[in-house]
Amino acid sequence: MSVAAPVHDVPARFGSFLAFDFGLKRTGVAVGNRLTRSATPQGTIRAEGDARWAPLAARIAEWQPDALVVGVPFHPDGAAHENTRRAQRFARQLRARFGLPVYEVDERYSTTEAHAAGARDADAAAAAIILEQFLRSLP
Repeated sequence: MSVAAPVHDVPARFGSFLAFDFGLKRTGVAVGNRLTRSATPQGTIRAEGDARWAPLAARIAEWQPDALVVGVPFHPDGAAHENTRRAQRFARQLRARFGLPVYEVDERYSTTEAHAAGARDADAAAAAIILEQFLRSLP
C-alpha cells in the first residue's frame, strides 16, 4: 500500500486524523494521531447515499480531526476500477462538505488484512489499517 498524496503535503501541525474505508453500504471509521502513529477502529456507519452524511458529520464533530484520510482501492496491478472512482468521489465530497484536507491512501488488501487478523468489524479495522499506513508514511 502507498499514500496517493505526497507526504510532504501534510503540514507538521496536523496531529489528529479520521480515516474512512468507504463502501456503498458501509463505511468503516478509525481515529488516530501522528504522535503515536496508531489508529483505533471507531465502528462502521451503515448507511447508503445521502443518509451517510449525518453520521459522518457527527463523527467529525466528535473527534475534530485536523484532516481526513480515505482509502482508495485499486486492482492488484494498480489499475483503477469503479470503486476507485467512487472512493475518490467520496473524498472530494468530504473535502467540499467539511472544509478539511483529505488525503487519499492506496488501500489494496486492507479489508483482507482486517479479516486475516480476525476483526469483528472488518470495515472499521480496515479504516484503522489505512490510517496506520498513512501515519507511518509521515515524517
